[in-house]
Amino acid sequence: MNDSSQLLSVIDAQPAAKQEAPHEAQPVQRTGPYDALVLDAKLRQSLVTVRSLGKRGLRVAASEIEGLASHVPTFSSRWCQEAFVAPSYEQSPAPYVNYLEQLLDRTRARVLITSSDGTLAVIRQYRERLEKRVRIALADEPALAIAIDKDRTLEIAKQLGIGIPPGVLINSVDEVGAALREVGLPAVAKPVESWLWGDQESERLISQLVTTPDEAKGAVENLTRLGGRVLFQKFLSGRREAVNLFYVQGEFYAHFAQFARRTQPPLGGTSVYRQSIAVPGDIGEQSEKLVRAINLEGYSEVEFRRDADGKPYLMEINPRLSASVEVAVRAGVDFPHLLYQWASGGPIDRITSYRVGGWMRYLEGDLLATVQCFTQRGRPGVTPPAQALFDFLISFFIPAGYDYIDWKDLRPGLTATIDFMRSLKRRLRKSFSQGRNN
Repeated sequence: MNDSSQLLSVIDAQPAAKQEAPHEAQPVQRTGPYDALVLDAKLRQSLVTVRSLGKRGLRVAASEIEGLASHVPTFSSRWCQEAFVAPSYEQSPAPYVNYLEQLLDRTRARVLITSSDGTLAVIRQYRERLEKRVRIALADEPALAIAIDKDRTLEIAKQLGIGIPPGVLINSVDEVGAALREVGLPAVAKPVESWLWGDQESERLISQLVTTPDEAKGAVENLTRLGGRVLFQKFLSGRREAVNLFYVQGEFYAHFAQFARRTQPPLGGTSVYRQSIAVPGDIGEQSEKLVRAINLEGYSEVEFRRDADGKPYLMEINPRLSASVEVAVRAGVDFPHLLYQWASGGPIDRITSYRVGGWMRYLEGDLLATVQCFTQRGRPGVTPPAQALFDFLISFFIPAGYDYIDWKDLRPGLTATIDFMRSLKRRLRKSFSQGRNN
């Protein structure tokens, strides 16, 4: 059986809430048409997208790759018309692309929306083929090539007079010694690109805090294993803020800003407790300048970290829907809908204001972040355990929205809870087993 014929089974969204999604691909059946196909269904932002479009009467389907397709909250949503399980692209993108082409032909989806580094990398590689079948909700390739490359982004920012963290670009472990002499410790080893392809594998790479020369060498060795490059930067301990923008043909249709109170992992991870804030004047202006210079159309999230004196430094720019986007949607800036309007070629709403001060919480991530404050106690930027536990508990008494929870769409929250309990059980069993072996 060839790659195109061994593709996925279609799962009706209603029974998907009652049964576990299949793990293996099966032949695609004729279905559709759909207004949008949302990839990366396991991600929080994909659920937000399906809800956003579905509530507006649009027909939406969602897809996830095998291996990640059990207990997917998005599949349980009342607004997910159909759910599809695709072949994995982690070994090779070819089976996934063959499946996606077949699925697009059968569903006749109008717009394709992606939210992960992995599918973004696949789409960039096969964009010309896919655009014959669907409108892709991503910026043009020249802008994307800059946005996903942190080194190129920081170089443009430097030319614009935007603050960038002191650091150096290194290509191998042999250059760590020189980097340490220039940057010092603690430092952050950051991959230039978050997703890399090897000969027989691919990998998502994340930033790592290093406090000793041995840690620095280990981090760089890991991040360059598939041929990637590393930004070795000074550690900044201040407030983490982000500006979210929607930009098309020289105009900004929406602005939003958020403050990440807690992240998981504690350094530079995904936001798990965040608040909508008014756009700060300094980073708001800098974000606009950067987006214009790159000509990054559509949605973008520009992340900054402040130093101890409050000066902002650019961390990166994200050209796809980010995990924290629900705080913007609940504040009145519906970025997923703007993305659909733009990609479909229709008029785009212009949003001039939003509610500030609203909190959003990703409870599973917040719990893990709190635990990590115990396991990583004493490391730079990590809250002392007692304070972390107090902050976690007191947050229950502060009004907030919770990721996955929508009183008009309860099943995704239940699915996420079941998935978390299963994951927690596996982690506890693994920890207990390791303890016995030691």
